[in-house]
Amino acid sequence: MKIMVETSAHHVHVSEADLATLFGPGATLTNKKNLSQPGQFACAEKVEVVGPKGSMSMSILGPCRKETQVEISLTDARKLGVTAPIRESGDLEGTPGCTLKGPAGEVAIEKGVIAAKRHIHFNPDEAKEAGVTDKQIVSVKVDYNGRNLTFGDVVCRVSPSYALAMHVDTDESNAAALPGTVDGEIIL
Repeated sequence: MKIMVETSAHHVHVSEADLATLFGPGATLTNKKNLSQPGQFACAEKVEVVGPKGSMSMSILGPCRKETQVEISLTDARKLGVTAPIRESGDLEGTPGCTLKGPAGEVAIEKGVIAAKRHIHFNPDEAKEAGVTDKQIVSVKVDYNGRNLTFGDVVCRVSPSYALAMHVDTDESNAAALPGTVDGEIIL
């Protein structure tokens, strides 16, 4: 089965409380661009993510979440000076924290910095068509620009709120010479 493979650059998800601290009481997120997942969007708002060794400016993705988290590549983790475990989004226990700086204030999160595990979003009909189930591990082959690569350990995530798309971080995308969005093939 062919699927869209997208590069997911480093970004931050914020809780409503942290948004208010970073941007001021009553602050809301400004939709700059809709993303492939229904209801998800890149925001005009950015924060500075500060680690023990360095800092980086990162976009916020909306809408607000229950907990604040920072999704980075392993190269980003080295620049910031944190050891980011490879995790699924939302799996934050035992992860390192960092400081987020916004125009109205800063927030020190005690946990929430991860390198996102490569994954494929499916709605239930798409998962059935592909012959996969939630949390199943598959491989995905990409062949672009003379750099054929098979990504292993890709977790399938199934929800009625998802649309078919695979997400890899910038390190993974660069390893395969991907220009941003390409077609891949699921290997069961």
